[in-house]
Amino acid sequence: MRILSKLGLAAATVTLVAAGTVLPADAITVTQAKAAQARLNKLGCGAGPVDGKVGTMTKAATVRFQSANRLAQNGSPTGTTYTRLMARTAKRCDVRAVPARSGSGRRIVISQSQNWVWLIDARGKVVRQGGMIDNPRYLRPGTYTSGAKCGRAARIRKNTDGGRLYLNNFVRFAPCGIGFHQIPTYKSNGRQIHADYLLGTNYKASHGCIRVSASMSASIWSFAATSVRVVVMR
Repeated sequence: MRILSKLGLAAATVTLVAAGTVLPADAITVTQAKAAQARLNKLGCGAGPVDGKVGTMTKAATVRFQSANRLAQNGSPTGTTYTRLMARTAKRCDVRAVPARSGSGRRIVISQSQNWVWLIDARGKVVRQGGMIDNPRYLRPGTYTSGAKCGRAARIRKNTDGGRLYLNNFVRFAPCGIGFHQIPTYKSNGRQIHADYLLGTNYKASHGCIRVSASMSASIWSFAATSVRVVVMR
């Protein structure tokens, strides 16, 4: 009898959901998940395959959407996030306004709350932007300048952590060892320690530096060939 009761309850639950009963706030149907993934991809958030499975890639894309749209960054494409995602007013993930009060002129702007970085030329035009990973415990808000620090070179093509990793295209901007670089790669095989799709999220943390994609690190390397201001904002 106890087993039958449990089976009956389960059946009733399935029936209610099928009838259109409101799902819990943290639940999402396969159809909704596919719709969310398709919409995230259309908005440049990078959700990956539209397969209805809310895995790490979809969650990371959701975080990027949430940060771009000033929502709580929990990685769940449900509730308010789903509603905002499907709205015509949803903001793209890959094209964002430069934060107010970041100054003017040629500069690199970092938003730690958005996990995002902008390269801005002397005319105020954004020449490149994209996701990043940092560690706010080490890098404090403020204005810095790229260049040599503490007797160390301003730029190092193949920097190392002193162990098994390379920090490629390293551009120093804060004392003593903080700079921009590609997501670290293993010396043994050249592979990155984590995927690009985690950029723009808090799913990873650096040891104080700013991790970016390989192409973004190359852009920063060129942009910082001459000294440039780096504005760090929460």
